[in-house]
Amino acid sequence: MTWNFMCLILSLFLSQFVHSLNNNTTDSLDTCLQDFAFRTLIRHRPHTGNLYNAMLPANLSGMSVSIVRLRSRRLWNRGANFCNFHIPSRTIPVPHVKRLALVYHDFGNWSSHYYTVPGYSMITPVIGFKVFDASNMMSKSVKKLSLNTMGKPIVIRFSNSTLSDGMVSKARCAIFSSNGTLHLGEITLANVCFSQDQGHFSIVVPLKRKRGQWKLWAIGIVLGIGGFVLIGYVVIASVKVMKAKKIQVMEKQADEDLVLDTIWVGRSKMPSATVTRTQPTLEDGGLP
Repeated sequence: MTWNFMCLILSLFLSQFVHSLNNNTTDSLDTCLQDFAFRTLIRHRPHTGNLYNAMLPANLSGMSVSIVRLRSRRLWNRGANFCNFHIPSRTIPVPHVKRLALVYHDFGNWSSHYYTVPGYSMITPVIGFKVFDASNMMSKSVKKLSLNTMGKPIVIRFSNSTLSDGMVSKARCAIFSSNGTLHLGEITLANVCFSQDQGHFSIVVPLKRKRGQWKLWAIGIVLGIGGFVLIGYVVIASVKVMKAKKIQVMEKQADEDLVLDTIWVGRSKMPSATVTRTQPTLEDGGLP
């Protein structure tokens, strides 16, 4: 009961901070989903080879988790074909165990919340699977396994994909590995991806660039340059006007400070400056 409550709190936390998820948070989510899946097996007392759907909390509606338990010998002889995943025959778990469990995830409408591919748009939900040791179902800790397919690919089919044949060359298979790395692989068949190991997968296409966007950038640059030129012209003109006004003020002040006498010349009144001559003196200091 306590662990289920913790899972509910974790899922609520993830739904509020989906854009800041890191690998540790994604691993915690996988651990939570794994717990729901294994509790389903314990509740049903499962038969080997039967697929069981896990019950998830209401706040994760739209997401689905399934689990199947297999013998390693059956995986070697027949492979596994569940939930749109085909694991080829001659596949062995690493390290080797007698029984293993395959936990399948379909994130549905939660895909874009937990996984993003920069520059691309997902056209399919993110689906994936994990492999665990199922030798002891009552164990508190479940060991994670890897798969050795002897070089054969694991086939992932997307039944609800909207990818058309004309988009195959542009589409990519997004592979979200268990270690948190992202790999984009080419698609050779419509709605089909290939992998060598477990993980999560989706088909993505490049984001469409808005037409005419470069024109908007060009117009913005031209307007910006024009604005700077206009501002520069206004500043220069303002400086020139201020200098001219300053000169006029100085000239006016100079005119006001100069006081001249006036004399009449004929019938006209003319300004006259007082002239002071230096009296001549002889070399011996006497007056002439």
